[in-house]
Amino acid sequence: QVQLVESGGGLVQAGGSLRLSCAASGRTVSVYAMGWFRQAPGQEREFVARIRWSVGNTYYADSVKGRFTISRDNAKNTVYLQMNALKPEDTAVYYCAADRYYSGSGYTLPAQYEYWGQGTQVTVSS
Repeated sequence: QVQLVESGGGLVQAGGSLRLSCAASGRTVSVYAMGWFRQAPGQEREFVARIRWSVGNTYYADSVKGRFTISRDNAKNTVYLQMNALKPEDTAVYYCAADRYYSGSGYTLPAQYEYWGQGTQVTVSS
């Protein structure tokens, strides 16, 4: 089992920045990659970013590319999502997720991830 706890959400004005953290515990050695997803009210959960735990390869949704940066600190078992130039449409609950396996082209799908955090709210005001 892997436990994930997110933090760092909040209210920010458009154009501002936030950094989310996701602390992992338990059988973290079994984790292949970590991802961030978000879900706005009435919408499906959507992929934001992903990072391979060992080598640090990163992947982003087109909607956040150039504004968001995913990183990890292996020593702390923590993944971060630095969000800059935030827009009102970034408002959502942000979830951290852990993937134990190579997902190929399916890494944007929530079903590929076995473990999830409880989510943290990000609200961007215009």
